[in-house]
Amino acid sequence: MRVLVVEDEPTLARQLRRNLEAVGYAVDQAPDGEEGLFLGETENYDAVVLDLGLPEIDGLEVLRRWRAAGRRMPVLVLTARDSWSDKVTGLDAGADDYLAKPFETEELVARLRALIRRASGNASAQLTAGDVTLDTRTGRVTKGGEPVKLTAQEYKLLSYLMHHKGKVVSRTELIEHIYDQDFDRDSNTIEVFITRIRKKLGADLITTIRGLGYSLEG
Repeated sequence: MRVLVVEDEPTLARQLRRNLEAVGYAVDQAPDGEEGLFLGETENYDAVVLDLGLPEIDGLEVLRRWRAAGRRMPVLVLTARDSWSDKVTGLDAGADDYLAKPFETEELVARLRALIRRASGNASAQLTAGDVTLDTRTGRVTKGGEPVKLTAQEYKLLSYLMHHKGKVVSRTELIEHIYDQDFDRDSNTIEVFITRIRKKLGADLITTIRGLGYSLEG
């Protein structure tokens, strides 16, 4: 899953990126509203963490422009403002959730997980396909109740497919959602990861749809 963090306070931005990457997200950063607006309009994200008090362009204006342009990714708003009227303004502008500073990182991560699950139509924190289960809270993957160890990139790919179970996902879409902007995106590695996941979790778990991509059923 790929997340955009738009935050102008350098220490907090680094902390958010470090913590989100630690739980399996690919993370891009923007230090101001102008760059955040551009990235949100031109890249595909599974969720955005957006500060309202941004230089260049205010966070609320960024959010309004995204929604006006038809960008539908879930947005978690961060702000030092804590009055009910600011919350209402942010939600009316198109925010999906709201978190006032200071906050606990664990709460932000939990809210972000929930937003991503709901956006893909999943209500439970545990995603299943046949006898394979992925717990989005712990990052634990099991097959038949037994834990299976995946690499970070294998986990990201499996997580994206399980969030979109039953849908055909193209190789391009996988690349866009499991790598951050600065990663050297080699499309051939997707096939390598798919092969490794099949060896660990079963050859029938992921179906190749020739010319279209991959589908996870069950």
